[in-house]
This record gives sequence, C-alpha cells and structure tokens, in this order.
Amino acid sequence: MIDEPPDASQPKAVTYNSYLRVDELLALQQPRSEGPEHDELLFIVIHQVYELWFKELLHELDFVQHLLEEGESSRAQHTLKRILTILKVLVAQLDILETMTPLEFLSFRERLEAASGFQSDQFRQLEFALGLKAEPIVRRFPESSRGRVALERRYHEPTLWDGFLRYLAREGYPVPPEHVNRDVTASVEPSSAVQHILIDVYRRDPKNAELCERFVDLDEGIQEWRYRHVKMVERTIGGKRGTGGSGGATYLRETVGQPLFPDLWAIRSQL
Repeated sequence: MIDEPPDASQPKAVTYNSYLRVDELLALQQPRSEGPEHDELLFIVIHQVYELWFKELLHELDFVQHLLEEGESSRAQHTLKRILTILKVLVAQLDILETMTPLEFLSFRERLEAASGFQSDQFRQLEFALGLKAEPIVRRFPESSRGRVALERRYHEPTLWDGFLRYLAREGYPVPPEHVNRDVTASVEPSSAVQHILIDVYRRDPKNAELCERFVDLDEGIQEWRYRHVKMVERTIGGKRGTGGSGGATYLRETVGQPLFPDLWAIRSQL
C-alpha cells in the first residue's frame, strides 16, 4: 500500500516546541563579544529570564487588583503568595550572576554600550503598580514605543495600595474619601487615619489582618531583591557608573529601604 501524503488542510498537532516557540526562544540569545566571551551568554539568559518573570509579576499583580475589586480576599492572598515565591526566584538568580567574577564581566561589558537594566520598562511598570510612580521616568522611553505606552497606562492606573484601601472601604471600614479617591499618580504617603483603621483590622479582623501581612511580605520581598541587587552590582563593578550612565551601585543603594506600604510598617509599634 502506498502511504498517503499528509493532508495539508488539517491543522498541525500542537507539540512542546510549537507551543513554547522553542526555536524562536533559543534564537534570541545573541552575544556581541568576539569569540564570544564565555560569560556573555549567561548574562543574556539571566536578564531575558528576568524580563519574563517581570511580565508574569505584572500579570499576577493585575489579577490581585481584580480579586480585591471582587472581594475575593482568599484568592488574593493565594496570588500574593505566588508573587512572593517568584520574588524568591528573582533573588536566587542573583546567586547565579554572582558566580561571574568582575574580570569575567569586564571581558564583554564594553559591548553593552548604553544598554542598562535602568532601561527595563517592565521593572518600572512594577514600581508604578506598587506605588513608586515618577512621571519623568515615562519620558525616558521613546514616544509611541511599547514601553512608553505601557508606562503611561500604569502611571494613570490605581496602585495595588489604592486597590487595597478601596477593598477595605467595601468591607465597611471608614477609609477617608480623600484616600479612596486620591490622585493615583502621586506617591503613597503615610496617613494617621489609615493607620488607625489598620490597627482596628489587626485587632478584630483575622481575615483581613492576614491579607495585611501578605502586603508586608511583598514589601519585604521587594526590599530583599533590591538589597541583593545592590550587593551583586558592588561585587561585580564596585563604585563604577552603570553602563547606561546611571550611578550604578550608588543609585541602587538609594532605592533600598523605601517602604511600598508605609502605613503597615508605622503601626508595628502601636499594636
């Protein structure tokens, strides 16, 4: 019997490679150094993976916002735990980068030219979603570019903290209107009125007190990543300026210790 040719009209079966676009994925690592230098591939892979995790974190944070709007605090807690687990993976990736010595990095650093993690629009989107907004950051990205459009949208969207305060208001707590309807482009500032509400939550509302603790975990997780990032940069390039003209470790050190949710930290001494 002669084998019949495959029917071109039938859709191809989904495979591991086709679903994950493996061929395209593996073609994205393009070292610029001659040779190329051995450690440049590691550097590229780590940072591409970071961008994928940033995409997932934004996806999960948007879902938390949706769950809070729907009053689904249990699922919001579950999703926050997933976010915290991803943050631990981000920190662990720094352990891998730290296996690269300063001389190994210098072997290809000049090929980066002006490229810098400072230019990651997705990390800036994360900062915006978590309440660290700054309009000048938006202008650093070319008009109509994907990153600029995404940042402009997130700049004008409520932060995760805004979503949480609105959730508490729907739960019956007397959140002042000026906080529920605040200018979401402004930085989150400590509020004695909000702190009084949070103290009440902790003292008589176990469900929402647990949700508050997940927010504290998230804040601490971001701070841990920032601290480890600073130490990795110091270990690799010391006090040199960053490749994109940033202050390198000096700039990064200034970002450590800035709480995302200051009211949750302020009440610790009042409980």
